[in-house]
Amino acid sequence: MHDLEWRKSSFSASSNECIEVRGRVGAVELRESEDSEVVLRITPTAIADLLHTIKAGDLDHHA
Repeated sequence: MHDLEWRKSSFSASSNECIEVRGRVGAVELRESEDSEVVLRITPTAIADLLHTIKAGDLDHHA
């Protein structure tokens, strides 16, 4: 993923309350639309593992 444009879900089109994502060389970056100066940078492998964990429901019991 080498897309430098910030993208957000089409479900958030009418709201600024969402998470945006963009690809960088060797990284995926995430930020909140409302606080765009704070950026979380994570490896593609780590984000894939996180998404797999979320989809599997492994975090559903955490508060």
